[in-house]
Amino acid sequence: MVEVEGNSVLALIIVFSASIILFFYYYYCYYYHIYEHHGKNIPPGSLGFPVIGESWSFVKAQREDKGSEWIEKRVAMHGTVFKTSLMGCPTVVVTGRTGNKFVFSADDESLSVKQPPSIAMLVGKYNVLELTGPRYKHVKSVVMRFLKPEAIQEYIDPMNSIMKNTLNSLKVKDSVLIVPLMKRLTFNITCSLLFGLHDEPTNDALFEDFSHLFKGLWSVPLNLPGTAFRRALHARSNIVQRVTPILKSRRKKIIEEVVNANSDMLSGLITRLSDEEIIDNFVALMVASHDTTAILLTLMVWKLARDPQIYQKVSQEQSAIIKERQEKTNGKLTWSEIQKMKYTWRVAQEIMRMIPPVFGNFRKAMKDINFAGYDIPKGWQVFWEVTQTHMNNGIFENATSFDPSRFENSSRSIQTFTYIPFGAGSRMCLGNEFARVEALTVMHHLVTNFEWSQLIPDEPITRNPMPYPSKGLPIKLKVKETSDML
Repeated sequence: MVEVEGNSVLALIIVFSASIILFFYYYYCYYYHIYEHHGKNIPPGSLGFPVIGESWSFVKAQREDKGSEWIEKRVAMHGTVFKTSLMGCPTVVVTGRTGNKFVFSADDESLSVKQPPSIAMLVGKYNVLELTGPRYKHVKSVVMRFLKPEAIQEYIDPMNSIMKNTLNSLKVKDSVLIVPLMKRLTFNITCSLLFGLHDEPTNDALFEDFSHLFKGLWSVPLNLPGTAFRRALHARSNIVQRVTPILKSRRKKIIEEVVNANSDMLSGLITRLSDEEIIDNFVALMVASHDTTAILLTLMVWKLARDPQIYQKVSQEQSAIIKERQEKTNGKLTWSEIQKMKYTWRVAQEIMRMIPPVFGNFRKAMKDINFAGYDIPKGWQVFWEVTQTHMNNGIFENATSFDPSRFENSSRSIQTFTYIPFGAGSRMCLGNEFARVEALTVMHHLVTNFEWSQLIPDEPITRNPMPYPSKGLPIKLKVKETSDML
């Protein structure tokens, strides 16, 4: 009798759940296909399942580093402009140089930088990456005070010190996992130099929180137990709880003139924004400033391990810098020396072309707009992506071949809106110069002190949501005889 009742309850639950799903499905079909689409020339494509859309297949393709194939499959079916549904919102995907130009040339009144609601919940709606108009200009002006070349030059000595400590910890090891090393290294640099955070236990806790938040950014936005999105929401809450007392203490020190308001970006934001705005920008800038650079550094180590010829050329350039320095003075790495690392940076540029840290990103239509003869309704997302230009043989000759010389001189100029690892237009990444200097500083110290080889030669690349070697890139280290470690 109990079993029958239990089965009846189970059946009722199944019927009720199915009814709810069908309700949302029919509502979805009615609203988007009948009402919203009526009389409009919407791009071809599929909106997928209710609410979830095609997010499952999109995220799965990203994790298998097959995002470009996911795009190409739909381009083959529907053309260079197609519709789908990602992160809970109907989306128009635009590809190629024309699509990039459309996105990066649009004004905020037509195509805003607003992210999907799920990402905004994690990063915060008041961060500089989403702001528009006068408020964007105000916050950007504060942030750029600490990212302009004059400020970045002052970061080189502290970066040298952080790298020396890292190298000294590595010299006693035979092997190391590069992914966690680079994530932690760039996180420490960002905490210390940009935000003036030097308390190790607090930074350790924040590092764990941000690790969970990163994984939830491009996950399927289901706030259910056990999901990456739920863990990311919890991590966001932890970050707010940890940063709030720091803001209170820092504000008090600024008022008492113990800390200069211009000493770091966090202090600069405190004097000009509310706590909610500061936290949103802290989260956004931390996401933007350290994880993408960690990716680039990881992939440079990965590439140099796989290509001895590239390693040798980078090593020769870096060794020449040390030799010239010793002939003049026995000092530390300088700004002028970083400007001489032209080949090393070309290697970085080619890596970002072939394996871009950011696969693409979202904009939001603020009004009904038109592109390539298609209507994009107000409120829909627009997604731009990089592979359709980065890996296009018509733009980059032999696109699948690794060739740093593509970036060698201005006479072989690359068309605008075709090479976009940092975006383009007025919304280009604010910290691209900081990232360049940080990456070159770290690689200088690594290459001049170590040789290395992969312990898993066939280790694949995966995206979660950024591209990393799937096993963490374990490498075998060998200290060079000419090492300059302390």
